[in-house]
Amino acid sequence: MAAFERICSGIPDMDQALDNIRLGDNVVWRVSNLQEFRYFCEPYIEQAIKDNRRIVYFRFASHEPLVKECPQVERIEIPLSHRFEDFTVKIHKIIEKEGFDVFYVFDCLSELQTAWATDLMMGNFFRVTCPFLFTLDTVAFFPIIRGKHSFHAVKKILNTTQLLLDVYSDSRNTYVRPAKVWNRDSETMFRPHIYNRETGAFRPILDGVQSSRFYQVLDKFQRTGEEQFTDSWNRFFNTAKMLYDNHMNTDDACNTMCNIMMTRDEKMRFMVKKHFTPQDYFNVRNHMIGTGMIGGKACGMLLSRAIVRNLAPDIDEVLEPHDSFFIGSDVYYTYIVDNGFWDIRVRQREEEEYFSLAEEFAQKLKNGVFSEEMQNQFLHILEYYGQDPFIVRSSSILEDGFGNAFAGKYESVFCANRGTLEERLLEFENAIRTVYASSMSLSALDYRKRRGLDKRDEQMALLVQRVSGSYYGSYYMPCAAGVGYSYSPYKFLEQIDPKAGMLRLVMGLGTAAVDRTEGSYPRLVSLDMPQATSCTTIAEKHQFSQRKVEAVDTSGHCVRQMYLDQIEGFLPEYLANILLDHDFDAERSFRERGINRSVRFIACSGIVKNQILMKQIQDIMQLLQKEYEYPVDIEFTVNLSETGEYSINLLQCRPLKVFKDIGKAQIPEDIAEEKIILENVHSSMGLSRNVKIDHIVLVDSIAYYNMPYAKKPNVAKLIGTINWKYKGKNKHMLLMVPGRIGTSSPELGVPTTFADISEFEAICEIEEKKAGYNPELSYGSHIFQDLVEAEILYTAVFANEKTLRFAPEKLAEYPDIVSLFTEDPELKQVVHVYDMSKVSCELCNDLQNERLVLYQQ
Repeated sequence: MAAFERICSGIPDMDQALDNIRLGDNVVWRVSNLQEFRYFCEPYIEQAIKDNRRIVYFRFASHEPLVKECPQVERIEIPLSHRFEDFTVKIHKIIEKEGFDVFYVFDCLSELQTAWATDLMMGNFFRVTCPFLFTLDTVAFFPIIRGKHSFHAVKKILNTTQLLLDVYSDSRNTYVRPAKVWNRDSETMFRPHIYNRETGAFRPILDGVQSSRFYQVLDKFQRTGEEQFTDSWNRFFNTAKMLYDNHMNTDDACNTMCNIMMTRDEKMRFMVKKHFTPQDYFNVRNHMIGTGMIGGKACGMLLSRAIVRNLAPDIDEVLEPHDSFFIGSDVYYTYIVDNGFWDIRVRQREEEEYFSLAEEFAQKLKNGVFSEEMQNQFLHILEYYGQDPFIVRSSSILEDGFGNAFAGKYESVFCANRGTLEERLLEFENAIRTVYASSMSLSALDYRKRRGLDKRDEQMALLVQRVSGSYYGSYYMPCAAGVGYSYSPYKFLEQIDPKAGMLRLVMGLGTAAVDRTEGSYPRLVSLDMPQATSCTTIAEKHQFSQRKVEAVDTSGHCVRQMYLDQIEGFLPEYLANILLDHDFDAERSFRERGINRSVRFIACSGIVKNQILMKQIQDIMQLLQKEYEYPVDIEFTVNLSETGEYSINLLQCRPLKVFKDIGKAQIPEDIAEEKIILENVHSSMGLSRNVKIDHIVLVDSIAYYNMPYAKKPNVAKLIGTINWKYKGKNKHMLLMVPGRIGTSSPELGVPTTFADISEFEAICEIEEKKAGYNPELSYGSHIFQDLVEAEILYTAVFANEKTLRFAPEKLAEYPDIVSLFTEDPELKQVVHVYDMSKVSCELCNDLQNERLVLYQQ
């Protein structure tokens, strides 16, 4: 049939008044009750049956069915869940399968509020469904209940649908007033009409008496101006607050607030409901932009603070109050819908375009625009923070939950928050776009795929946090920051207790604590021996110290990474004494040459010597671990005053996955020395295992060192190509690289992402003194957490007593199949892919005895 062809509605007079419903029309009926909808739906169905139309009824609501069961109507049950995307995609797939010229009836759209708690998402559902139906030349009837929705939600529907008809009734008459009839017009079309259900008459109101009666009915359904702009989300919270203010029971309201705003994780929900007060929920809502969930990162931060407040009030006194804002998860979908990205979003979910479409979708997310209404809410945040720096952090629904850390998968963006209001707003919006786009990063998609989350709703909420800190000249940063682990299986000293917990502590912004940066080492702190270090001399302490500091450069409007001497002069002396140590050996050497020079390096010694502070951080983590019934990791900052006072800012808390060894590797005792490729002790991290290795990918240390700097990332890309070639092929591969894997600095190692190495059984970092490459376990960094979650074995080759044997030259005996992956002659000299599948090459790791052997049988 032809598009826009006239069809019969079952009410001939109405067809004449409206110039007919047409193929492609979506018809929304705004009614006071569903019986009013049935007045028009039943004739529509009867006529469609007479005309031999295909009829589909989407059934998802709890109300009584709107269409009677009959063989000519296909009833399709769609479970209504909180997962907007799953629900919407299921309906779209059915519509796509049914094809052209189908007549539809939908259950009441107002019922979607029960699952999604907000008008916003109902409007989004209609905005993506209506145009899709239109392209297939269908006709669809939708009821919505008058007075249940805000003006903004109805406006979305009005702007999208072809027809919106208001229905009113009293004891005598049924009235219909068209609010929109697209692409049709007549002198009387938009006047109120009287519909006689018995005769089928549908006539415009032309005389004053009938008009007066209509407006009497209309007046009964009018809402105040405030109510018209208040959606179901705000009405619910306003009611809950009224109950609380009047000292009435709010248990049910608190349960609902937790379920619709805080988390979907049942274990997290239990803890939130246990530790949150009603005022806590209201405080979250007061700091929230949009609707939906605040996401895993925000929920973990707030929950951890509530636990400390309730169970350790003495420590709570030194916690810096949070002044964060939350951009709800519904804003993410609304951004996608408003910018017309929904189709590509749905396509990207499919198996065949899951990875291939990601880059295009990410680029669209970076270039979308926000509505004026949303921009006004962003301005409220800017007004609150003044011109203090803040950070926009990912807080997706699945993030930081039990079993799914997503560590380092999504972006966080600092905003210097300087300049004109327009410049600051643009910076803020770009930060949001960047985080949204990071949901399509290869590492994030691979992570979700590997963990079976690729079909789950992954809405991106955002956590906006003021950067905790002080000004040092034009630089802004906390005195110190770090990550903490309530349990640490990594023993950097033999005598430390893993159960005591550990910290990675840095001066300045905490990004240096979780990333592997150029020649820079955070201070490792075991909380049973805070001052203990593996370095025995001042020279070693200096060599393996933090070399670069990160701070917000307020004049340059960016985050700057700088050497200590670039910021040292701005530090007050009391703070320098706390954070910096003297290298007395170097100072003595200068004096012997007649030079009087102060040589200091970052050690954070004054912090680790503060026994009360160290004990409080340890107590925080142990308390959280007890409540979570699971090890946790936290992110925090510490600020210090000249008087000795300090404050701790608890920025993040999430469950920490640790190695739990349940087996013991069998390492043969009679391996001939000439068969051993690698044997080391006290150098590995990972579960015990005996596994046959199919391929060994070796990056030649000297050849990599001699590569031009600009070409070094090509090695990481080649490793990624190999990784993806064998994805899902059940191949056991070992990767051996010089220096650090996953570093951001190619001069320190190979700058891979986790998506480049996710299929490897084991990763081996190799020390090469000639080229200056040094392995670093970096326990607690994002890359290390990825290895833990994926159960990828880590090991290292050192030029010391820990490496008993290392004979990479033995690998040259086996086929090098690198040509299957690249034609670049330079890369072929650097990367080798040894095919071990035709021989028996065994990798054995004994976690209990901390011994690893790679050998040929």
